Amino acid sequence: MTSPNAGTTAEALRASPRLFDNALLDKLSRVHWSMPLFLYTPIVAWLGWLSFSSFSPLAVIALTALGYAIWTLIEYFGHRYLFHAEFPGKWGARLHFLIHGVHHDHPNDPLRLVMPPLLSGPIMLIALGVALVLFGRPLGYPVLMGFIVGYLAYDMVHYYVHHATPTTRLGRYLRQAHMLHHFRDPESYFGVSAPYWDAIFGTRYAPPEQRRG
Repeated sequence: MTSPNAGTTAEALRASPRLFDNALLDKLSRVHWSMPLFLYTPIVAWLGWLSFSSFSPLAVIALTALGYAIWTLIEYFGHRYLFHAEFPGKWGARLHFLIHGVHHDHPNDPLRLVMPPLLSGPIMLIALGVALVLFGRPLGYPVLMGFIVGYLAYDMVHYYVHHATPTTRLGRYLRQAHMLHHFRDPESYFGVSAPYWDAIFGTRYAPPEQRRG
């Protein structure tokens, strides 16, 4: 039997509330899930061409893996310490809501499950600057490529676990882990696309009876 509140709850979960009074800014806060692919895949291809023109395939793979690993750590720590930070005061609460609170209130909003370019663009520009400073040219190219590939994997996995019915063991695990984060314990499973960091840093979900003190 369906609960009389089920429809209302489902509507709330997938609602897409207005975030900004400015119509253009509010529109820019919503994005189709495929937008990151169209925006960043050409950049990945260009970085791949530069990388393979400068290094052996094995070196490109190793440096790309390094960039990917860097992204997964930023994904984990950013989600754990920035997205779930509680900022003081009214403006702090507003900032938290804009950064991540709206997603926990409306986790199935189909237009706010991947980063809009307004947010991902500055992140990629910072990543470009850091890669060039730390690694220089051309070493920074495959590292940056791995970083962007990691970001795309995160966005695609995030949309997938909210709006798909996984049929593979890995897909079911990723969805279960993320749903535990949303609906059981928001202090668990911060690695959306890389939950192995939760195993390493001890933030996997534990039932109440298994928790210490």
